[in-house]
Amino acid sequence: MITNVFQYLEASADRYPDKIAFADSEKSVSFGELREKAYAIADSIYEKCGEIKNEPVGVYMYKGVDCLIAFMGIVCSGNFYSPIDRHSPKARIDRIVDTLSPKAILCNDEPFEGKESICIDINKTERFDRGYRYYNDNIDTDPLYVLFTSGSTGQPKGVTISHRGVIDYAEWLYDTFAFDETTVFGNQAPFYFDNSILDIYSTLRNASTTYIIPERSFTFHKDLFAFLKDNKINTIFWVPSALVSVANSGILDREEVPKLDKILFCGEVMPNKQLNVWRRHYKDALFANLYGPTEITDVCTYFIVDREFADDEPLPIGFACKNTDIIVLNDKDEKVTAPKEKGELCVRGTCLSMGYFKDYEKTDKAFVQNPLNKFYHEMIYRTGDIVEYNEHGELMYLSRKDFQIKHQGHRIELGEIDTAGGSIEGVNTCCALYDDVNKHIVFFYVSDTDITDKGVYRELKNRVPGYMLPSKINRLEKMPLNINGKIDRVYLKELMKG
Repeated sequence: MITNVFQYLEASADRYPDKIAFADSEKSVSFGELREKAYAIADSIYEKCGEIKNEPVGVYMYKGVDCLIAFMGIVCSGNFYSPIDRHSPKARIDRIVDTLSPKAILCNDEPFEGKESICIDINKTERFDRGYRYYNDNIDTDPLYVLFTSGSTGQPKGVTISHRGVIDYAEWLYDTFAFDETTVFGNQAPFYFDNSILDIYSTLRNASTTYIIPERSFTFHKDLFAFLKDNKINTIFWVPSALVSVANSGILDREEVPKLDKILFCGEVMPNKQLNVWRRHYKDALFANLYGPTEITDVCTYFIVDREFADDEPLPIGFACKNTDIIVLNDKDEKVTAPKEKGELCVRGTCLSMGYFKDYEKTDKAFVQNPLNKFYHEMIYRTGDIVEYNEHGELMYLSRKDFQIKHQGHRIELGEIDTAGGSIEGVNTCCALYDDVNKHIVFFYVSDTDITDKGVYRELKNRVPGYMLPSKINRLEKMPLNINGKIDRVYLKELMKG
């Protein structure tokens, strides 16, 4: 019985000690080396901090193999890790460290400068061979990591996930997508973003290999495809904006990745216009739309794309993952089952986070008693996402509660406008927002054609009702993205004010 994710590494290191586990553009580490380095880091944590257990340890590094070595060393020590993005503004880093109060911070090339903390350089660790497997005392409900997401108040929220949540997820991925030792992942997601959990822990569980794609390659698509081909990558799990950018660039007409046969995506809505471009070029590949917030260990529903969709159709988010229950609740906390009846998507199951680190108030608002259960204590997570079932019994994502507006007496899902706008020929990416001050809809778009704002308006007029038409249409040179590669709606709202 697996009770700790380090047991995945132990098993893979026993089977394939010399096989590459993770590689970036500068270095690689085999499963055997990863295990030995993790032991050395665990010994150093013990030497510097004493015999601590289930305590937070920060990782202050740029994305790369060393980060993953640090994660495993912390897990081996019986503690939990939290990645600190070195690209973040100092003020955000300070807020995260203040909240986390880590027992130590692991680094590789330069020490962490900030709040006083024990700093451990992972390149200067060594084995003391204490003969004790630290992680053996951990149980599967112990914390594995804390990922800090954006908070509406400006205070980052630390989502705390257990070993059991990740083990449950890794086992489901294995059952559903048949990942094994021949799987080669091309990692896009930053390690402080929950999408990276699929690459990391599928690699450890199945003795697969993950190549960390250089960030600049997503700007220079020829380099990206050379990287994918050179490393014989056959599986990718990217945010939709990365797939959309590739589809819009035309590179798929010129370059091919012969080994690529699984294309998964998650994190935001994937428009069918660009998905259809990918599907035309990779006819035999498996495409899957995964959905889920950080609070439920990355993914709670999925849809394997098994039929044709028009460019202007929305893509289903599908069905609940195994051992996960999806409950759709209306405004009266009644269960929604009928097609086209809207409600908030709520989740129950092993996948649920342990809550927000040191923030009981926010935790109690999002993780609540299941209103359908009057008999015993049972938590559900309220995602804040509005969904409905279609005629096939598949879940359809409509919008965030925050993106649902009341305009001219009509309740509008801004996501519907996004879907319509994204299907317009010449529109590469788009985003509809609501100006609460002036009470009108604003539509932002990017295009590399000569389409005009008036042309976009005319096309929208043929696709959405009059009350959904934007009062303002703004063309951008490029769509702003946040640190996770999603459309930066906060920045766009600031543009609206200007």
